[in-house]
Amino acid sequence: MSSPANFNGLIVAALESRRASEMARLIERHGGVARVSPSMREVKLERSPSAVDFAHRLITGEVSTVIFMTGIGFRQTLAAVERHVDRQRFLDTLADVTTVGRGPKVLAAMREVGMQPTHRVPEPNTWREVLTTLDQFVSLDNQTVAVQEYGKANASLHAGLEARGGRVLSVRVYQYDLPEDVEPLRANVRALAAGELDVVMFTSAHQVANLLRVADELGLDGQVRSMMQTHTVVASIGPTTSEMLRDNELPVDLEPEHSKMGHLVSAAAEQARDLLAKKRSQTKSTATITTASPTIMAQPDFSVTAALDASAAWYNGPFMKACRREPTDVTPVWLMRQAGRYMQEYREVRAKTTFLELCKNPGLCSEVMCTAVNRLGVDAAIIFSDLLPILEPLGFDLEFAKGEGPVIHNPIRETADIDRTRELEDMNGLDFVVETVRRTRADLPAHLPVIGFAGAPFTLASYAIEGGSSRDYLNTKSLMYRDEEAWTALMQRLSRAVVLYLNAQIEAGAQCVQLFDSWAGCLGPDDYRRYVLPHVAAIVAGIKPGVPV
Repeated sequence: MSSPANFNGLIVAALESRRASEMARLIERHGGVARVSPSMREVKLERSPSAVDFAHRLITGEVSTVIFMTGIGFRQTLAAVERHVDRQRFLDTLADVTTVGRGPKVLAAMREVGMQPTHRVPEPNTWREVLTTLDQFVSLDNQTVAVQEYGKANASLHAGLEARGGRVLSVRVYQYDLPEDVEPLRANVRALAAGELDVVMFTSAHQVANLLRVADELGLDGQVRSMMQTHTVVASIGPTTSEMLRDNELPVDLEPEHSKMGHLVSAAAEQARDLLAKKRSQTKSTATITTASPTIMAQPDFSVTAALDASAAWYNGPFMKACRREPTDVTPVWLMRQAGRYMQEYREVRAKTTFLELCKNPGLCSEVMCTAVNRLGVDAAIIFSDLLPILEPLGFDLEFAKGEGPVIHNPIRETADIDRTRELEDMNGLDFVVETVRRTRADLPAHLPVIGFAGAPFTLASYAIEGGSSRDYLNTKSLMYRDEEAWTALMQRLSRAVVLYLNAQIEAGAQCVQLFDSWAGCLGPDDYRRYVLPHVAAIVAGIKPGVPV
């Protein structure tokens, strides 16, 4: 029988609360010096109007699906509602609707009252598995789904439910707070900041929030973050906790195959020494993207162009200095304003042509922009164009309908539709944009830099899928969640097009380029990191080195 993995005397901190004693024994059994400090406690909400509202809506038949995220949440929901509705009636009604239990603790809590969930969420019990379970067994289209929250509401879960047609009813019955005795946690924070800990283990996402809260209160936030990046192995019990760490720009050095405390300690004992040696030997940390990333496009072999000409009149202007993060004589302020809303000159031009025709007329585009620059006295000028003409050579039928805005007449609706999206091989179909940059650069005063731009891939994909603007992005999110492989293929194709497009603008005379991700605000940080960030990073990596983005 092989001997268990061994920490060999490493100092191991853990933030487990309810099972703190068990965690300490596990660490010591694996040869570590245990520093376990309870970091959180569940605090029952004295008043829970959302739970009472949920109970009444459940009994009156408004709620079709209920998702219980935690065992203690199920118990406290029952305790909160039984003061307002008959307990047995509530349980009987709950048994008649679809219930989803996230993990074994929910199952145990429901069994205490003679119930079991209709569907159990498999490991690792994250919001993604919740959505996968619903996709397999439950239709949410035009249905109300109640979610028993724990801590803060999960924006990604809510977005996924809404993308499937559900109306989300949030039920909060408890919240997380610091433990009653905070001193052990403070001691671990001080030790972490001082570089005295070899390993720190997180067994729930909210432990991360409380660690950083205490670090901030002690004035040690910077030191704690630095040590976690360069000196101390950071071990996470599972995907949800790892996402919280990454959301807070902290590393995840280790995550066990199974999200169990014993597996976490065993994996940490086995890998910690090698991870520690590697981490401390690195003299320069390199930022990494931890989600599946598309291939980074190779940077084109550019010749020296005007975009990097340090002797140019615009080079040391306030805008370019701010882009290079150099001190400026004034505080940089970016105002986004469409001059066409009030400029008589623009309205006269627009009266003679459609918007898309205007975008394809470089002379008029330069005239419109230069007129606005002269009127406003700004420090830089962005070319007059639009986000969407890039979609035309990719195979999309674009129109700017009067009173409706942009319309895509052949939107992507099925996975197979992605195959008809063409690759942007050259700028032949977008030569009017290149010429607009040239004309604008030539017509502007020499000291004013020109800004080129493109739509970011998520926003372009949203237009291509929705067929225009949208309030809920239901079609976009449905494709994104249901077929990640197809989503990645589309985003990679759009990203390659944007790199070619922006680099062509730089070669034509743009000194800076901007990515507009107008619709990314509909995503939570987890979804953005997983489904969008790798593609934006690929674009930035493909832009001509030295040109501000």
